[in-house]
Amino acid sequence: METTPSLGVQYSRVVDNPYIIGKANQSAIGTLVERTTNYTMLVHLPEGYTPELMRDALAAKIKTLPKALRSTLTWDQGTEMTEWKRVSIDADVEIYFADPHSPWQRGINENTNGLLRQYFPKGTDLTVHSADDLDWVAAELNDRPRKRLGFKKTNRRDQTTAVAMNARIRPGSTEPGARD
Repeated sequence: METTPSLGVQYSRVVDNPYIIGKANQSAIGTLVERTTNYTMLVHLPEGYTPELMRDALAAKIKTLPKALRSTLTWDQGTEMTEWKRVSIDADVEIYFADPHSPWQRGINENTNGLLRQYFPKGTDLTVHSADDLDWVAAELNDRPRKRLGFKKTNRRDQTTAVAMNARIRPGSTEPGARD
């Protein structure tokens, strides 16, 4: 991934994004995973994953994150990502691409997609699931202890990261952007 910026300070703000595909390639769930905390957001794509649908759904979801948590995004090089410039402008995020046939460059996201398959096995008709269903699954993933986080939960780790960024998080909140 030669075009990815230095991962020093920015590492915790890099988000990976591909998706899982539903039955007969007719629907998809986009995945946004913050690389340091594993904070996961799912993008509802019941009508498919054309470049235009991906553009609109991803930009809308990315914009729900505080700016401090969305500086860069790493994508696959699939044709469904051809509207990347518009997403970059609409969501105010820099976009980089993994090298072709190099899923290890987005290992955290690939792992998260594997976890999603516990909820949505291959061949599942993803159109029957609502955006609320996907939010519930994302909350489940964010509340799951993760080995790479020292068996801490993503939500707890995300709060700690946000506090370290001098963000004031409401006590007890699991939302990264919830402020006093």
